[in-house]
Amino acid sequence: MASDSVKVPKFTLKRLPLYYRYLRNCVDRKLEFVSSEQIAKAAQVNAVQVRKDLTMFGAMGTPGVGYNVLELQSKLEDILGLNNINEAALVGVGRLGRAIIDYPGFERYGLNIVALFDNNPSLIGTQIAGRQVFSVKEMLHIIRRLKLKVAIITVPGEWAQSIANVLVEAGIKAIWNFAPVSLDVPEDVVVRNEDLAAGLATLFHYLAEIGS
Repeated sequence: MASDSVKVPKFTLKRLPLYYRYLRNCVDRKLEFVSSEQIAKAAQVNAVQVRKDLTMFGAMGTPGVGYNVLELQSKLEDILGLNNINEAALVGVGRLGRAIIDYPGFERYGLNIVALFDNNPSLIGTQIAGRQVFSVKEMLHIIRRLKLKVAIITVPGEWAQSIANVLVEAGIKAIWNFAPVSLDVPEDVVVRNEDLAAGLATLFHYLAEIGS
């Protein structure tokens, strides 16, 4: 989540992670300075928009030199809340769930999955990537005990709402939803939907348009 002291506009918030990803790449390449044009090209936005976004948070580049990479990276980490480690629960240890568990890149963004839940008897009690799989029946008390605020849902659509209800009751305030349904949650709970099928349909529609 973004820093409490900075109110980030919705569309700016969508662009900042793209800037941050490019800055991480610059750090890996040991670059000291970067221009707004370089950031814009990597994020596929206008350089004027980049400067406007960054000026909003007091990040001022030096004319002819650009932005200090480490300083700008640190500022974006603060704004995006990446300096804080957010521990999360994942519900649904199928193929998609395991792919998310195994992906190491989330650590850079402060996400640490600490609890796994499933309803498959053959998985319950086993360990995946060093994490134990618990029964979904134990979600309420385990999430409360661990005081988790973030959860990832990778269950079939017909189960997603009932899972979300338990997560909200347990105190979850942010849900990353990969189930192909919209969730009904209280206003103080934020949901990020990732509809893979819809994304694929959009991609195919674009291919059909350019091929016609």
